Amino acid sequence: MYSLLLAIIYFAFVSLRLPDSLLGAGWPVMHRDLDVPIAFAGLVAMIIAGGTILSSLASERVTRRFGAGAVTAVSVGMTAAALLGFSASGSFWMLCVWAIPYGLGAGAVDAALNNYVAVHYAARHMNWLHACWGLGAAASPFIMSYALAAEHGWSGAYLAVGAVQVALSVALLISLPLWGRVNPTKPDSAHEAAAPGESGTGRHVRLVEAIRIPGVGLILTAFFAYCALESTAILWTSSYLVTDRGIDPATAAAFASLFLLGITAGRFLAGFVADRVGDTVMIRGGFIAAGAGVLLLALPLEADAPALAGLALLGLGCAPIYPAIIHSTPVNFGRRNSQAVIGIQMAAAYTGSTLAPPLLGALADGAGMWVFPPFLAGLVILGLVMSEMLNARVRRGLASSSELDATTDAPHDAAR
Repeated sequence: MYSLLLAIIYFAFVSLRLPDSLLGAGWPVMHRDLDVPIAFAGLVAMIIAGGTILSSLASERVTRRFGAGAVTAVSVGMTAAALLGFSASGSFWMLCVWAIPYGLGAGAVDAALNNYVAVHYAARHMNWLHACWGLGAAASPFIMSYALAAEHGWSGAYLAVGAVQVALSVALLISLPLWGRVNPTKPDSAHEAAAPGESGTGRHVRLVEAIRIPGVGLILTAFFAYCALESTAILWTSSYLVTDRGIDPATAAAFASLFLLGITAGRFLAGFVADRVGDTVMIRGGFIAAGAGVLLLALPLEADAPALAGLALLGLGCAPIYPAIIHSTPVNFGRRNSQAVIGIQMAAAYTGSTLAPPLLGALADGAGMWVFPPFLAGLVILGLVMSEMLNARVRRGLASSSELDATTDAPHDAAR
């Protein structure tokens, strides 16, 4: 049962990331077919992002009522229906309509799956699962490219990925009996007692209650900074290499993939050490390595090799941060609170990913693309400072753990 459900979850992480890059890869053709300006891609992306934020915030209530397995299966079904709707859309307004269930389904399944894995599986699986994100995201452009080259059109790519999502939804429905039997959580003093801010009951944790839990504001800011860093690097690296380093656009596009390759490879590697070194060390080391990568990228050298090495190092540094933040949530804030906190974290992630890239674009439009490395550096520093402030709070909680009674869950590092 353990291996079967884990295989389904791995497949889910790959499959759910497949649509992420389809819009960007197909839009040069899509906007002509739909007879809209090229800038309208931003409207579709904003509708999707809005849906993911809303469903992430509601995920705790929904998952508590129906269970992670059912929420995941239904949410994947929603995204499958949306993708099939995309493939049949003959106008821009239809695309916008189908973007609504796509965003709502994506946010709900992200929060539910991340919390389930954080509670039930070791840190190595969280890293390897998020490495699958890179595989899925990287495969999307190739699917779109094949569909266009084979004259199936952009709708053919959406149809193919929609069919994969339908198959995944069916597999998830069949697997529902396994979700409560694999690695069931057992109460113990380290994990199941109520954390500060918890009631100790199984009741719904309201949004305002979750935000008020000590340390939640710090980790939300750190997560916002990380996801803003990642999305900004993905969108603007090629432009920086072309405008500030004079690299040919085609070559720059290939070199920009070093960042995503670094993330994907880094998460596979991190999975082998995450359980031994712990989430705190993975987050700290990730931000420090990312900072070193930004520094190499910014060096005013004629040779391009240091900048390209910096891109790879930036990706490697970013690799463990997202999985480690998610995996440490149940032990930092309590299992009963974890679904609510992770839902808010997902909302913070989508907010950072949505707001930071256009902000960098506005700054670069006024000052020049040279602001790209300092902008990334600012996000690295913000994320590192916020995570270290949370670590200090965690250490104070551990130091006073002997004074806590049986209804208190002292936050501690995931490696303990």
